[in-house]
Amino acid sequence: MIRVFLLDDHEVVRRGLVDLLQADGDIEVVGESGSAQEATRRIPALRPDVAVLDARLPDGNGIDVCRDVRAIDSSIKGLILTSYEDDEALFAAIMAGASGYVLKQIRGTDLVDAVRQVADGKSLLDPAVTQRVLERIRNGVEAPRELAGLTDQERRILEFIAEGLTNREIASRMFLAEKTVKNYVSSLLAKLGLERRTQAAVLATRLLGEHKSN
Repeated sequence: MIRVFLLDDHEVVRRGLVDLLQADGDIEVVGESGSAQEATRRIPALRPDVAVLDARLPDGNGIDVCRDVRAIDSSIKGLILTSYEDDEALFAAIMAGASGYVLKQIRGTDLVDAVRQVADGKSLLDPAVTQRVLERIRNGVEAPRELAGLTDQERRILEFIAEGLTNREIASRMFLAEKTVKNYVSSLLAKLGLERRTQAAVLATRLLGEHKSN
């Protein structure tokens, strides 16, 4: 059974999504909300497999909810549902660690399939669009910073963060003091325009492979 949380500020939309998702019996909607702030509190406690998140809400947005929830529990997959095809929102969704970004015009059966795929660990981010966003980041176009702005030491630490290592484990690998690693992490987050190491891990896993292959 796939556990799903719904975030949409229109109750009629939520009611329709509940009926649609639960129709085949393999998906259970364990919670719903019309508020970004409420969803940010409730989703980690409910621990759904997938959170279907409306991109634009009166008190925030689903992309921020995705980032905040995954900072607490990275096993929760985020599927951003939006009425707009917006490169800026897609860029933010990738940075927030979302597994998918779909338009509300999607057919009902396709949305159900999208939830199943995301629950199965697959990414629904269109490779061509994702590549365009990655090129923007790499070239520094409309992005806060690019990886080229990092020192070699910071780049190595970013790779270790992407592997899920703690500061203590990174310090052991690099023969550095833990406090020194913490300072490097703070520096690279600032250069990348990020606030949390979980965001850096998401960014690194998407970008470092691209850089190594070129």
